[in-house]
Amino acid sequence: MSNEKILDLETGVSPEHENLGVSKNVAYGLQHVLTMYGGIIAPPLIIGAAAGLSPAEIGMLIAAALFVGGLATLLQTLGFKHFGAKLPIVQGVSFAGVATMLAIVNTGGGLPVVYGAVIAASVIGLLLTPFFSKIIHFFPPVVTGCVITMIGISLTPVAIRWIMGGNPKAENWGSPENVGLAAVTLIIVLFFSMMRNHLLRRLAILFAIILGTLIAAIFGFTDFSKVMQGPVMAFPSLFHFGAPVFDLTAIIAMLIVTLVIMTETTADLIAIGEIVGTKVDSKRIGNGLRADMLSSAVSPIFGSFMQSAFAQNVGLVAITGVKSRFVVATAGGILVLLGLLPLVGRFVASIPMPVLGGAGIVLFGTVTASGIRTLSKVNYDEHKNLIIVATSLAIGMIPVVNAEFYAQFPVWVKTLLHSGISSACITAILLNVLFNLSWLNRKTGMNVSSTSSAGH
Repeated sequence: MSNEKILDLETGVSPEHENLGVSKNVAYGLQHVLTMYGGIIAPPLIIGAAAGLSPAEIGMLIAAALFVGGLATLLQTLGFKHFGAKLPIVQGVSFAGVATMLAIVNTGGGLPVVYGAVIAASVIGLLLTPFFSKIIHFFPPVVTGCVITMIGISLTPVAIRWIMGGNPKAENWGSPENVGLAAVTLIIVLFFSMMRNHLLRRLAILFAIILGTLIAAIFGFTDFSKVMQGPVMAFPSLFHFGAPVFDLTAIIAMLIVTLVIMTETTADLIAIGEIVGTKVDSKRIGNGLRADMLSSAVSPIFGSFMQSAFAQNVGLVAITGVKSRFVVATAGGILVLLGLLPLVGRFVASIPMPVLGGAGIVLFGTVTASGIRTLSKVNYDEHKNLIIVATSLAIGMIPVVNAEFYAQFPVWVKTLLHSGISSACITAILLNVLFNLSWLNRKTGMNVSSTSSAGH
């Protein structure tokens, strides 16, 4: 199967359809899992703690998140008719819904109301997909460049938190030891990235995480004592926390989150298309969004939450140049295995956060660089393009610089704009349409649908 290529009838042979063989798929796939592991387990940790669950029950939430994230990734990468973009996209529990789900839990709704809201909002999102996918017409380079750049910038604070230790309440938060461990990991990434051997360069992140963890273990910065505590194998319980309860207010709140997630997933699909160098049209976006919504609707059955594309893995595709969807499908299989084997999950969870942070600096910076490369295609001789880029990135930076900026606004505003990605995306789309309607229409008679050519 090595180097076998599958012909896509629409785009011809494309890098995402290359099968690298079992050994490379596993090695590169493991890199994807390690890159996003901290991100996928954080939401169940936060929500489980807010719901007053025991450590064992929080462990069940984490196992469910891994299991469902793996299934969703398999659906997105391998796909079947009308479901799955067939691109190297990793799926997992979305951070976008954490604040809303916490609000539902803290107002007495509990996890059953959260699950009911996720199911209902996901089904509505599935029905909206044919209409939502058409927004590809509003994503010329001046917009996609802003969004991709903002994805990288928005992820940078995540890397910084990891470098500082991941837990602000810990005694060693921001300690020189944590920062030093991250710096060593970063140096290892850079060292392997300078190798002449192409395979070693592509596996730089994996080697850095493994070697960084070994160094941390030698100096006593990591603890593997809890690895053997708990079951070796367990299947996620169905509706363990109760049958879903459908509350209208909670559903409306979660529906806003769903629209934000659909916007961000669309941006991620376009970003990965730019990096892979393959065609991403409204049909492919629609297939990707349907996979997103279907996996989100099924997720609560196993005890997990809303699913979305993981932007940090977009950076891994960019930095390694490994564009095969079968690599990411293998990562999905590993996630499923981790969900079924808590022992392995506990071992991976023992990887120090500063190690992931050191690797994350390069990963997330690579996404930003990819966005800048896209923005370099924009014609800045047209003043409007400069204004669109400047304003969109500045507004996208607001929640990154100050997370409390929208604290006094209504909940739906905070949900919509709490992410720098969604803020920049919405701003760029609206400004692109506004400038083209007000300027180009008068000169050329261009209609709204032709804004897809603006910014070239």
